[in-house]
Amino acid sequence: MGLEFGILLAAFSAMILWAVGDFLIQKSTRKVGDLEALAFIGIIGTLGLIPFMIKDFDKLFSVSNLILLLVLGIVSFVAALFDLEALRIAKLSTTDIIIELELPITILMGYFFFKEGLSMMQFVITSFIFVGILLVATESFSHWKLKWEKGILLAFLAAVGMGLINFLTSASSRDISPIMAVWAPWFILTIFCLVLIYKRGDFPKFAKNASKFKWLLLSMGIIDTAAWVFYSFAVFNENIGLITAITESYPAVALFLGVWLNKEKINWHQYLGAALAIVSSIALAAFL
Repeated sequence: MGLEFGILLAAFSAMILWAVGDFLIQKSTRKVGDLEALAFIGIIGTLGLIPFMIKDFDKLFSVSNLILLLVLGIVSFVAALFDLEALRIAKLSTTDIIIELELPITILMGYFFFKEGLSMMQFVITSFIFVGILLVATESFSHWKLKWEKGILLAFLAAVGMGLINFLTSASSRDISPIMAVWAPWFILTIFCLVLIYKRGDFPKFAKNASKFKWLLLSMGIIDTAAWVFYSFAVFNENIGLITAITESYPAVALFLGVWLNKEKINWHQYLGAALAIVSSIALAAFL
């Protein structure tokens, strides 16, 4: 019972922290830029987790572990680029809908690679979560008439990449350690981001923004890193599809944060979707 409670606590903590993190990421990207915000998250996460990953440092000397973590780091960076580019050139509402495919992709990967299936009740509740999040992401039902546009393929690739990240994070957590599953890809992602920022000649601006928006960026980095750590611990020895389904309700929590703090106006079906997703996540916890 204690272990099960700990897993659920980690899953719901990840959900809430991702929601707060998304709220802060939105503010940060508007002030410093997409790639720069990603770099700040990577730097803060990499440095902040060093004291916790030292005890597992010797596991980096295993070739198989290094390959797994390197692949996770590269996939994390590429998926982030696909996501940012899709958001830049495609309609936000269209991109958000397609990226929700992350959940079924993660469930399928858990089934094929970990042999983790869902009971009928788990499948039904997970479907409610998926429908709820789709409603949250849908500003207008006219967006369901998807026309081929530049960016749709990138959004789909981002969804596949995010599903891969979930699966590889779970695999790394189980085979290496939950902390290393976050620290190593964060370190790799940070290197890639800093190289790109340097090649663009934006380092002076990057350093200036670090000082100018230090509390916003620090909060964003700590909260987003903590969310991934909680997720990594949650999927350490539990069904990745179920855990991801529970945490996938974070856009619903973020929606309510936006309404509360930013006074954002949303449609009635988005309220309905957010409520459906959150209630279903809680219900799914009973069938873990």
